[in-house]
Amino acid sequence: MKRIKKVSVWVLAIGLFFGGVVHGADMRVGQIEAAQKKAVALKKATLEKEKAQAEAKEMRHKILADKKKLEHAIAELHKQNQRLETANQRLETEHTELASREKTLHTALQKVEGDMRELVGFVQVNAHDLETLLKQSQQGAFLKNRTQLLQPLMAQTQFPQMNDIRAMANLYFDEIMWSGEVRIQKGPFINRAGKETSGDILVLGNFSSAYRLSDETGFLLYSDESRRFQALSKLPSRRNAKQIRAYMSGKAEAALIDISRGAALRQQTHRLNLWEQIPKGGPIVWPILGIAAMAGLIIMERFFYLVRKNVNAERFAYNVCIHAARQEWDACILLCEQKRTKPLPRVLLAGLTGRCMSREDLENVLQEAILNEIPRLERFLSTLGMLAAIAPLLGLLGTVTGMINTFHVITYFGAGDPRMMSGGISEALVTTMLGLAAAIPVMLCHTLLSRQVETMIARMEEKSVTLVNTIFKSRETA
Repeated sequence: MKRIKKVSVWVLAIGLFFGGVVHGADMRVGQIEAAQKKAVALKKATLEKEKAQAEAKEMRHKILADKKKLEHAIAELHKQNQRLETANQRLETEHTELASREKTLHTALQKVEGDMRELVGFVQVNAHDLETLLKQSQQGAFLKNRTQLLQPLMAQTQFPQMNDIRAMANLYFDEIMWSGEVRIQKGPFINRAGKETSGDILVLGNFSSAYRLSDETGFLLYSDESRRFQALSKLPSRRNAKQIRAYMSGKAEAALIDISRGAALRQQTHRLNLWEQIPKGGPIVWPILGIAAMAGLIIMERFFYLVRKNVNAERFAYNVCIHAARQEWDACILLCEQKRTKPLPRVLLAGLTGRCMSREDLENVLQEAILNEIPRLERFLSTLGMLAAIAPLLGLLGTVTGMINTFHVITYFGAGDPRMMSGGISEALVTTMLGLAAAIPVMLCHTLLSRQVETMIARMEEKSVTLVNTIFKSRETA
């Protein structure tokens, strides 16, 4: 309809336009032409109207068809929406159930993972412990590459395989078996010269080992890093070496064992004897050693002198007194002359020579003879006592000089490194030790020798009195 109205408007406009143009022409011609044009325009407008009506009708049928299709599609969509809502509700219910189940499974999974991590960690810790045990075991010198079986257990983060766990358990049992055995077998080791050699090795469990070669016998130390035996740099004493050889030959039932697994043997290599410690005492050591040597010579000289000058006083005096009681003076003098080199016979001989004197004079003669013997008996004893007193003083002097050197080191270098102070401390302690080591036996020997001299002097005095009494009794009986 709108299209028809537009055509009419256009026709009217065209008519008005042409009417104005031919205003002065013939009205009739103009009306005819206008009528013709109008007829043409009406026909055209009618055709267009019919065409437009046909198109509108076709469009209407198409729209109605599309409307039905849309309505049908909307109905289908509504049904589908209802189905989807029902499915959505079912899925939401399943989702809730699955979420609850997931939470339960997650909790169980965490627990399982925790147990698995704990088991894996336990296995790895035991694998590391076993590796350390195998490295420290001296059985590794004979059983090579045992720790390679533990590498999968120490490296993996998942649960280990049962074969690996069985292998680790077998290593434990094998180590228990080997560590409980005492055996002798041929094997290589590093000798004291640093060269590899081979010999009989005595393995005492996992504690210590010893070796036997054609020319020497000693202890072995096991190195964890190289997994080899090394001969101890210091040979054992003859007694210990003999016991080791006897045990390895089956002639002894016991053998020396280091329960500290080599610590005590290593300490033996660093232990110094007396002669190795002496040079560390400084210059004060030599005077102390000189005093000790001089005192030793004096002690030996006095000991042999007193042994040679000693006599059985009781027996000798008894024999002399028997002859004196019988006034057999020649026999008495002969007995004394036979042992004239000894103090007691000389003293008694002096008394027999003055037997005709009065008691007082005879006692004076005997006392003079005793006093004459005392210097020879007490010879060098005062010197020995002086040396015994000087030795510890020299040791104290060495202690003072060593501590002075130590304080000098502390002044210049501080107290951070104890090894720098060890020289002065060693000097102080060694001199003290040597001073006491020299003084103690010298003082003991001085005391013993002095006591022996006092005993000999007391016996001479006693036997002199006995002789005087015997002489005067024989006078009275005569």
